[in-house]
Amino acid sequence: MSAASASAFPTQVFGSDEQALGKKFIDFVNASPSQFHAVASTAKELEAAGFVQVSERDADWKIKPGGKYYYTRNQSSIVAFAVGEQWKAGNGFTISAAHTDSPVLKLKPISKVTKNGYLEVGVEPYGGGLWYSWFDRDLSVAGRVIVSKGDGTFEARLVHIKRPILRVPSLAIHLNREVNTAGFKFNLQTQLLPVLATAVATQLGNKAAPLPTGTGPEPSPTQTMSDFHHPVLVQMVAAELGVRPEDVRDFELALCDTQPSAIGGAYNEFIFSRALDNLMMSFICTQALIASVAGDKALAQETQIRIVGLFDHEECGSASIMGAGSNNLYQLLNKLNADPATYDSAIARSYLVSADMAHALHPNWPEMHEENHRPAMQKGLVIKTNQNQRYATSGFSGFVMEELARRNGVPTQKFCVRNDVACGSTIGPILATSCGIRTVDVGVPQLSMHSIREQCGIYDVNLAHVLLTAFYRDFAALDKQIFVKGE
Repeated sequence: MSAASASAFPTQVFGSDEQALGKKFIDFVNASPSQFHAVASTAKELEAAGFVQVSERDADWKIKPGGKYYYTRNQSSIVAFAVGEQWKAGNGFTISAAHTDSPVLKLKPISKVTKNGYLEVGVEPYGGGLWYSWFDRDLSVAGRVIVSKGDGTFEARLVHIKRPILRVPSLAIHLNREVNTAGFKFNLQTQLLPVLATAVATQLGNKAAPLPTGTGPEPSPTQTMSDFHHPVLVQMVAAELGVRPEDVRDFELALCDTQPSAIGGAYNEFIFSRALDNLMMSFICTQALIASVAGDKALAQETQIRIVGLFDHEECGSASIMGAGSNNLYQLLNKLNADPATYDSAIARSYLVSADMAHALHPNWPEMHEENHRPAMQKGLVIKTNQNQRYATSGFSGFVMEELARRNGVPTQKFCVRNDVACGSTIGPILATSCGIRTVDVGVPQLSMHSIREQCGIYDVNLAHVLLTAFYRDFAALDKQIFVKGE
């Protein structure tokens, strides 16, 4: 092959619009190494689009038709809404919902572990991760820190140490000859500990400080964070924030991969990233809401309130004040409708899209998919069904999404699990139950779900964005065209 023909190889087969949205997601996910950062990044996007922050602490939000608003809870969940100019109590809500959390290793309240000449960090697995994928990765920490401001007040600040400081080393094959035949097995308590430093380096780096020993301190009235966590870790967190170590009063930190997310593949058709499940759907839902309200006349004929809710703790069941199992969405709908007499009719006119990533057919394990339900990459959003209600899709709610897709020329795919495979779940059934809203479960197909690095198709991102934008724009009109006797 000549140099000229080699340089003519088409490294990009999808258009600039597809690449643009994919690149925007890359920027979003790289800036969101924790659920706290994801909410902060989302809030920044919303504010740039004209959304105004309100607070749950305020009794009167002074909501106006045509207005755009958002609020956060615990800095790890966020809800945004735009009020149609033709909205009135009883008209209903057009909602999409996703989650901000992903399976990670979170630091324990006392993470200081020193053994066999190493400083290690005690971590707890959060969610159902593919924990073997965390071995031999360049890791760091990110999350939320409570800082003393020195005047008797405290501030919650976000931190992300961007350089590699941690690593979970695997055992050499010379010491585990059967690993490739018997499988890689390890103990979550004793063998998933990331290494932070050696004891020798710690002694040399801080000769004045005694070498930490044991796994935790005895209770003391003068305890600091360095009693619970390695002083060098506390020092790094403090330095990143520009404060003194003693000003760090508490933190919620999780490990994160330092390798940036990227667009890849021979034709640049894939997104390789951490936390596709479920920052991808959080990103798409938010961008769809923003796109649907862009322009001075976007809400002029809208009769409903358009909402996006991004919740924490989906990976462990959603049962928290910031999770989908909380009173968050239910209370918001009551507050916005503000009329008990018309609330039930508002709910009956509402519709919710539960957006969580889906399983693409794995080329090397095709037998793990039901033969008639094999979602492929680059072929559109997946509508997920489970008759035992692990997904909230019904015949009606699935039809609504497919009809919106048909009207907008967007392909969709169907998915259900094999009868002999346990089905995962989403926030869909939780929100459908607590709020009584018709709900459909959808997701962009991906590979390596719950690995530290996941993969999806860039074209699917755009197809999902087009469909969810159309959902916000067109649902209220479509719903008036559907007759269900007695409802």
